[in-house]
Amino acid sequence: MILLVPAVVILLFTARQGVAAPLRLAVAANFTQTAQQLVAEFTQNTGISATISSGSSGQLFMQITQGAPFDIFLSADTKRPADLITSGMGVAASRFTYAIGQLVLWTPTTHTPPSEQELRQATFAHLAICNPNTAPYGTAAIETLDRLGLYAQLKPRLVVAQSVSQALELAQSGNAELAFVALAQVRPLQGGAYWLVPPALYTQIRQDAILLSTAKDDEQARKFMVFLHGAKAASLIGEAGYLTDASTREPTP
Repeated sequence: MILLVPAVVILLFTARQGVAAPLRLAVAANFTQTAQQLVAEFTQNTGISATISSGSSGQLFMQITQGAPFDIFLSADTKRPADLITSGMGVAASRFTYAIGQLVLWTPTTHTPPSEQELRQATFAHLAICNPNTAPYGTAAIETLDRLGLYAQLKPRLVVAQSVSQALELAQSGNAELAFVALAQVRPLQGGAYWLVPPALYTQIRQDAILLSTAKDDEQARKFMVFLHGAKAASLIGEAGYLTDASTREPTP
């Protein structure tokens, strides 16, 4: 297994309008593109701007606990928002699951989707995943390989990135033939193909949002949380490639 060095969290998007200070969103790497769409819609409707800082959930959580000035955290798991509540750094009533992630195995070199059989044949040299200690999609990738009985066999071929964005970049740059990433990351791409990993192979990736305690009285932050609960946000999140609690419910007879 090859472990890549940590990367600096990058400020990816700024949409400031007016004189008010923009909201500061800490966003799990898999959700970056979707968050950009949400912020654009929110800003257009309210005039409230926002900045997005992206990284693995573990990286962002660490920054928040060390005093990084964020207002809202869009994590890729449920544990870290829950831990923020326990430590008094998150508003308990604001926590909810804004998206349910879908894991895919992606390759940039063919239009033929990869498959479980390709993993078993192991005709590739490198398979990129994100760090399971800091990124839930990495945990899901390890669980998938383990439940297929392939983890021990493929472990020497794993290249471990610090975020799911870096895992995708490893495949795009040719440093890995395959990558376990989020469906929402590869849907917009031209070329390549993916296998939608059966949900039974990994623990459901529930992605929770939380208003941070430092912003509990911030009217703009509360408006964004309300917007995130709304139908328009749910529509954009679904179109990006995520499930929601509403979409996974059985239809009413």
